[in-house]
Amino acid sequence: MDASTLFLYIITVSVVMMTPGPSMLLALSNGASKGMRVASFGMAGAALSDLILIGAVGCGLGALLQASEQLFILVKWVGAAYLLYLAWVLWHAPTRALSEAYTPSAATGRSAFLRALLVGLSNPKGLLFFAAFLPQFIRPSEPVAQQYVLLAITSALVDCVMMSMYAFGGRLAMRRFSSQVMQWINRSCAGMLALLALGLTLYRRNPSH
Repeated sequence: MDASTLFLYIITVSVVMMTPGPSMLLALSNGASKGMRVASFGMAGAALSDLILIGAVGCGLGALLQASEQLFILVKWVGAAYLLYLAWVLWHAPTRALSEAYTPSAATGRSAFLRALLVGLSNPKGLLFFAAFLPQFIRPSEPVAQQYVLLAITSALVDCVMMSMYAFGGRLAMRRFSSQVMQWINRSCAGMLALLALGLTLYRRNPSH
């Protein structure tokens, strides 16, 4: 893969990933209410989901999801249910001002990691997106596996950069605002996650797939 193709992929995937999807909303909420350390665990989980999804596309699972209506519906509803659960958790999550003592625990970091990982893996739109998007940048005349590895690592890094921006923005907001405002931010993220869950239930594959 030449440098120009990789650069075009980076620009395109950056534009797609910067939109406020579930992973970005979780990064924003984690950065605002739990700090950058916990947010970094969530970023690692989301990045791992990118690597797994692209690996699955390389193994042909993306095509299987496109071909099987039953599997697609199952994954879609599981993903929507999990997003609704996360929305409920964020809505009821306690918040506190930055001045209050708060020590993030290892358990909190692990839960942030697992939440982000499950959000990525339970969303069929991610797998279908990579299945339709990545092959456009793959050159069959060159080693295919190496190209998938390169694009997977690139996607994970771009995702981490975008999530860092969201998490840092949430952290800056926490430094300026009270716990009441932070609760409003958490509940706004919860509302958007619920809307994304609704959108996922209404999502249909392209009939041409």
